[in-house]
Amino acid sequence: MIRVLVSGCYDIIHAGHIQFFREARALGDHLTVCFASAEVLWQHKQRRSSLPDDHKRAVIAALDMVDEVVVTTGQEEGLDFKDDFLRLRPNILVVTEDDKYGASKRELCAQVGARYVVLPKTPPQFSPVSTSQIVKFIRAPEVAPLRVDFAGGWLDVPRFARPGAFVVNCAISPTVSLREWPYEHNAGLGGSGAWALLNGRDGVASELDLGVGWQDPAIISETGLCVWRSGRRPVLELKHNGDFLSGRMALFWTGSPHDTPNLADRPRDYDAIERAGATARAAVWRSDLAQLADSVRQSYVMQQGEGMPHLPVDVTGSLAWKYCGGGFGGYAVFLFSESGARDAACRRPGFRPVEPFLVVR
Repeated sequence: MIRVLVSGCYDIIHAGHIQFFREARALGDHLTVCFASAEVLWQHKQRRSSLPDDHKRAVIAALDMVDEVVVTTGQEEGLDFKDDFLRLRPNILVVTEDDKYGASKRELCAQVGARYVVLPKTPPQFSPVSTSQIVKFIRAPEVAPLRVDFAGGWLDVPRFARPGAFVVNCAISPTVSLREWPYEHNAGLGGSGAWALLNGRDGVASELDLGVGWQDPAIISETGLCVWRSGRRPVLELKHNGDFLSGRMALFWTGSPHDTPNLADRPRDYDAIERAGATARAAVWRSDLAQLADSVRQSYVMQQGEGMPHLPVDVTGSLAWKYCGGGFGGYAVFLFSESGARDAACRRPGFRPVEPFLVVR
């Protein structure tokens, strides 16, 4: 009988594990699966086990390709199965190509004359996923806000960042979820950042990978009305509850989606963007709606200079307006002097009320 052994955390069994077990079992007649005990998992990964050890043993043992399951308790990182390996003396130890403890495991195999087999990466039968990704997805929120930006946009893009400058934005409700999305898509409200958060991904990294800025996932994750320092990564200076914006904000749908990434290199007045960001920062510190409206007007003048079309301005009670995010089309945010004017505007086609969204952390 050719005995095969594999070892790992296998904390949350997924289809990738099943494929690995099948490929390992095909190399012999008997497969032993060793998994790290809850104590070892905590020591080496600083993570609680997803299941008690006896439950996890029963789940793995129920797989048709598994003949034996061992819970390992060794304290040596990467070799917590060492004592059991020397006791069982298998013929083959199977690992994956990305195993970080290859040298130590080869030495272990040499002690008992076992073959050390590295399984090549074969086409996955299912979309690849890791235990860490599953944990992040489980921890992901059920709902997320979108966002409006008031001033400083583009200064969150690393190559346009300016020391001493600021980005000011606000998370908004109604919220979105994987099943409910009550907004237009590709509309300048940070939808890709919200989608990443809802799927348990690092939204900031996802946005930077697209070559755009970090402000969307930063505010969507942080919530509230926030002032950020311009830079390569988000640094929060101030988080405000946004109470002075309650009943004062509306979105207007212009009828066409945004195209921000393809417009990133268009010429624009970054000095004006920086000035608007400074005005907005001061407004948030003072909870000053009029001063925040001033920063929004400054931002809109910059957007017009960039070539963006005029927005409807015959809206009674509106203090200021600008496109949300960069790019052409999508949503525009309007600020109002009082809630009655906002509600009246939202009876017009294309307008809808939004409110600040806050989670206290």
